[in-house]
Amino acid sequence: MSCPIYKESLLPTTRDVQNTSVNIVNIPVCITCVSSGKHKGHELTEFLENLSYRTQHLQKDLEELETRIYPRYEVLASDIQTEKAELETTYGKLTTAAGKEGEILYLEITAIVNRRKSDIQEMKNKHLSTLNKNTEDITQKIIELKQIISDLKSILKSNDISLTSTYKSRNSKFRTILPKVRVTLPSFTPQKLNKDQLREMFSSLSPISINTEHGRTIKSAEAVSSPPVKSVKSTEGASSLPVKPLLDEQRLTDTIDTEYRQLYSVSCLSDELVWTCGDNETMNILNLRGKLLTSIKTKSGNTPRDIAVTRDGNLVYTDSKTKTINLVKNKQIQTVITLQGWYPRYVCSAASNADREARAVVVVNQLGKLRFRYTGHLSNTKQSFDPVGITTDSQSHILIADFNNDRIDILDQDGQFLGYIQNVELPHGVCVDISDNLFVAEIVNAVVKKIQYLSTQCKSYISKQV
Repeated sequence: MSCPIYKESLLPTTRDVQNTSVNIVNIPVCITCVSSGKHKGHELTEFLENLSYRTQHLQKDLEELETRIYPRYEVLASDIQTEKAELETTYGKLTTAAGKEGEILYLEITAIVNRRKSDIQEMKNKHLSTLNKNTEDITQKIIELKQIISDLKSILKSNDISLTSTYKSRNSKFRTILPKVRVTLPSFTPQKLNKDQLREMFSSLSPISINTEHGRTIKSAEAVSSPPVKSVKSTEGASSLPVKPLLDEQRLTDTIDTEYRQLYSVSCLSDELVWTCGDNETMNILNLRGKLLTSIKTKSGNTPRDIAVTRDGNLVYTDSKTKTINLVKNKQIQTVITLQGWYPRYVCSAASNADREARAVVVVNQLGKLRFRYTGHLSNTKQSFDPVGITTDSQSHILIADFNNDRIDILDQDGQFLGYIQNVELPHGVCVDISDNLFVAEIVNAVVKKIQYLSTQCKSYISKQV
């Protein structure tokens, strides 16, 4: 809306009126322009109403930024910080492995070089021994020759007829000179180093793969102001019908405000009590009215990554920074597992697991043999499947929190898609109590929603033969 006004430079004169048309310019002005007198004879818009409308719009934008958009970016930043913290360990493993392989190769090369050196030393010793033997033989001959020369000189000097008459020459013995030992020295011929073959001796290293997913669009406040739970979208062709059928219209029975800034996980202790954990070091037991009943701090003071309640009613939580899985029993904390080389994130007591990086849910039997692998369903999904929470109910249903698509997928025990629950926003953790009520932890809104999605009346069905 605007306040119409004539620009002063365009105010018409009598001559202008006679010769030309008058241009009226629509310009927004402040409320003080009313007293200027230039609007006399013109209709003024309700500027105060316009200002109030725009103020309300600004307030809605501020609320959306503070409560919905900004926390989402905080979650992304937190995930990146966690990933960065794991880089040292991940790449440290690769560096250590490469170093160990280098050490093995170095030891092998050193062993080969040492064998070569040993062979050279053995050849040298043999050569020296041969020369020493040859020297000894020659020295012995020289001693004998010196003695004969000395004897001949003595005979000649004595003029003794008897010695001269009995002399026998031994020169013929020495005319054949002792053979000279000739040794051909060994030679070292270095091989040309083939660097390609040398590289092939090392283990291969796969290249890094960096993929950027399309950013998901955050729903506006108006888009999520509708009732938070809609009916399950069931698909036909299920292999069998459950004893408790899925409701056509689910009921949101309770919403629990947890007072965390970000809520990571929820685990059912009973129909009326739940454990929760979020963006600080405390794990809380809340009732359905949100009243805090018990609070436990982690042993290390770090934020717990995930929680689960055991069959005995004890609490288990993971601590990624200390790489531990811890048991809370009678308010006492015991570290039950300390992991080496990787960081624990999610924990559950069922024989199934959500592999978020692989975008898949993997279900195995008691022997660890693969039963099936679920990677999402094509019905009404705009983003890639992103499983972050998983639980089961008394009907052997598997319920999976799909973070990217704001919904809970429902599978039967054989992995057949049965339907989904919509209008849960950024579900991060899920659990089911003994009465088959679903509890969903919404990370950004930091609330737990209790949803009835199964009929309380059991029915009998006759399966159709296909």
